[in-house]
Amino acid sequence: MKRKRFAEGQVIGVLKESEAGAKVDDLCRRHGISTATVYAWRKKYGGMDASEAMRLRELEAENARLKRIVAGQVPDMSEMKELLEKHW
Repeated sequence: MKRKRFAEGQVIGVLKESEAGAKVDDLCRRHGISTATVYAWRKKYGGMDASEAMRLRELEAENARLKRIVAGQVPDMSEMKELLEKHW
């Protein structure tokens, strides 16, 4: 899995600086990120505080876990349907 360089708190801090009026180019140079990264962060984390961003990460992890569970049950369900469709 890809390692993140910035924690959610740091991302929120950069976005707060941007909202305070700092130029995006200056922010990018100071923090060593690209302008596309800032706009992607703004799209994902815009208007959040650090606690909301942490909650978002937890919900995304839970959603991924639930998707894996459902993906594991789909083959079992299709086998059951095939058995039920057979005429004895």
